[in-house]
Amino acid sequence: MLLKTSHAKLFSVLGALVFAVSVQADDPVTPAIPGVSAGGVIIELIKDGFKGTEGPIGYSDGSLLFTETNENRIVRIAPDNTVSTFLENSNGANGLALNAGGEIIAVQTLKPQVGIVYPADKQKVFAENFEGVAFQRPNDVVLHKSGGIYFTDSGTRPTKENPNPPASHPGVFYISPTGELKRLANDVDRPNGIQLNKDETVLYVANTLGEHVLAYDIAADGSISNRRNFAKLDGWKNEENVWSSGADGLAIDDNDRLYVASNSGIEVFDAKGEALGVIALPKKPQNIAFAGTDKKTLYAVGRGSAYRIPLLAQGFKGRAK
Repeated sequence: MLLKTSHAKLFSVLGALVFAVSVQADDPVTPAIPGVSAGGVIIELIKDGFKGTEGPIGYSDGSLLFTETNENRIVRIAPDNTVSTFLENSNGANGLALNAGGEIIAVQTLKPQVGIVYPADKQKVFAENFEGVAFQRPNDVVLHKSGGIYFTDSGTRPTKENPNPPASHPGVFYISPTGELKRLANDVDRPNGIQLNKDETVLYVANTLGEHVLAYDIAADGSISNRRNFAKLDGWKNEENVWSSGADGLAIDDNDRLYVASNSGIEVFDAKGEALGVIALPKKPQNIAFAGTDKKTLYAVGRGSAYRIPLLAQGFKGRAK
């Protein structure tokens, strides 16, 4: 009887080990990045099947908001992972920002423009063209504590549906607190994600077609200077005869580390641009944001999927994005 009991316990332990191994093999997990992520933590797929996943921000109630651009709406993921529609008819909202008054500012793609999309009684257009030329693909946005708005327009690019689009005129733009629109840069091949460091003296721009995340110094009037290569991306590769890093959404944590959605996953850099590690995902991420009441959860959206990643690092609480 003792032998049989011992055998039963042994088989039970072996079964548990096999199950554990199978879980580790099937589920994506975090790498060990000191101060950022503990190794082996499961990366949770919240849901897939979305159409046009972009623009996540941590919302004031601890939830995450992101844009389902192709469905013309903003989606909410509650702290318990419940998914619901937050706003219909978002004018193809892409990147989002949240101001001190609780208003959601969006760069919008159906009728290309930048303005407030929520709440409905506060909707407002800040800009829809530069010097009479309409925006093409407003992509991402970040709000400065001064009230200034930085955003990117990624321009046009050939697709299977539209192999010969209009000539592209991408740019990095700034809307001052008084409403003045300025183009800050027109020499970035495909500006995409945009972010500020903690003290908001440095502007980061992700160049999808470039090997590096770019950095600029910010002056008191919101203008930028001293363009430089800040972080070299592991995602830089040649796919279908096009070199691209896939650099897209950007996020920062409370230690001023920069997180970059790229072809490789989520690349993490310290405040000096030194690479710390890569959090790989089953699908390439398009954009990322910290959310939750403690901001220790990093969310990633991309290619129709949304993921939840528990981290050791805490997102910067000074702004929603």
